[in-house]
Amino acid sequence: MQGFSLLTPARTLFGRGTLSRAADEIARVGQRILLVRSGSVAWADVLAADLGARDVQVVLLQSGGEPAIDDVRHGVAKAREIAADCIVSVGGGATIDLGKAISGLCMSGGDPTDYLGVGKSPPPRLQDPVAFVAIPSTSGTGAEATRNAVITLPERQLKISLRDPRLVPDLALIDPALTDDLPKGLTLSTGLDALTQLIESYLCNRSNLLTDALCRDTIPMAITALRRLMDDPDSAARDVMAQASYISGIALANSGLGIVHGLAAVIGSRGGAHGAICGRLLPAALIVNREAMIERGHATGRIDQVDAWLSAALGTGPGDQQAGHGARSLRDFMDRHSLASLGHLHCGPEVWTDVAQNARTASSTKANPVDLSEREIARILELSELLPDRWTRSGVI
Repeated sequence: MQGFSLLTPARTLFGRGTLSRAADEIARVGQRILLVRSGSVAWADVLAADLGARDVQVVLLQSGGEPAIDDVRHGVAKAREIAADCIVSVGGGATIDLGKAISGLCMSGGDPTDYLGVGKSPPPRLQDPVAFVAIPSTSGTGAEATRNAVITLPERQLKISLRDPRLVPDLALIDPALTDDLPKGLTLSTGLDALTQLIESYLCNRSNLLTDALCRDTIPMAITALRRLMDDPDSAARDVMAQASYISGIALANSGLGIVHGLAAVIGSRGGAHGAICGRLLPAALIVNREAMIERGHATGRIDQVDAWLSAALGTGPGDQQAGHGARSLRDFMDRHSLASLGHLHCGPEVWTDVAQNARTASSTKANPVDLSEREIARILELSELLPDRWTRSGVI
């Protein structure tokens, strides 16, 4: 029997109404709180007031999008200044990543870049992080359940993950009500991020018994819920996507990802939104991976199952059972709802060769179900921009 391990938040509270318990739960974790918050989540002010009413010291730090190394340095300095014994993040994946990085680095000496493997190999071991609480306001990255924090190094045009099992939150508090007012575009891109993580974790070469079970049950529900949220948003679908995001974080933390995230790490360093990049690449990655698996004599049962799930939830009309139809249906779904093209995500044809070359050695790519050549990776980029009707004419499906 295959061995496995399971890494999850020490404690998770999930469900509508959970926000009402947040202040009491956090007060049990720490008394000097650095509250890292997204400016768009007004409830963070309510939490700060509730904590103050419990005689908990709270200092606010506003996040400004995906954390750059200077943001991390500033946050670490602030946490040290107040001798924080708990970091709390309220916001999307970027805000959670910033809080997670501050938690992991504020007890360690030197510069944050020392721990990213920049100029040192291997990087030094982190000192034990301070307690960390994650409260997500989007359903996408699953950062509330992962052991890594993505940090941008602008001067190098790189995104690098700070990774350590001790970075998994001590408490993940997930109330889908925080996602109810998300704009349609953000709901789509973050939902596609969660869906991609689930699918890549299911297909990757490091999947195991537990991650398989989690992904197998969650992927079909997530596809259906995301479709519902684009057609007629409702709270039940929001709940499903919040659950899917959390489970996707657990899955990727305990298995791996694949070429989509390998490419997204490279493209995202150029400024494109991560969830939109993942969504835009996923259909073509499914097609190219399947072609490569057949060519190398690998079984395609899992990828065919994913395609069938996509067809069942998104497909229409004859041909729904044809191999690749699910990927085509996903592509049509994204186009119908105006997901940004690769060109608008700072990845036009002029950079495809460099992107494919760099993505081949990205850490996420190593878990792809099959080893793709640089040319096959470039084909994913090309197909992602090719109009779907030309997929059929050129024999893709």
